[in-house]
Amino acid sequence: METKNLTCVVCPRGCALTVTVEDGKILSVTGNTCKRGAAYAEAELLRPERMLTSTVTVEDRRRMLAVRTRSAIPKDKIFDAMRVLYGTRVSAPVQIGDVIVADVCGTSVDVIASESLA
Repeated sequence: METKNLTCVVCPRGCALTVTVEDGKILSVTGNTCKRGAAYAEAELLRPERMLTSTVTVEDRRRMLAVRTRSAIPKDKIFDAMRVLYGTRVSAPVQIGDVIVADVCGTSVDVIASESLA
């Protein structure tokens, strides 16, 4: 049995969570003041995800285009996704929300433009 301490980031309250884990299963979550804290602890320990924000090169220009994932991707895919974005080049025009990389690293999540470029 193992005990992990987390700070919930779902709301501004920032509850100090204590999570008891055994054999990859959560046995208990304490310290949360709402049920969202328990859901956060489970997601963070069993399948952590993060939003990815970065930039890609714009061809024929001396600037970069800000991009982000449409939703969170598995934390263990972040560096793979960054390698894909490092080699990605786009051409103007680009509208905010345009798909820059579809289904990045097999996550079913698209990387989209965070800004427009004429």
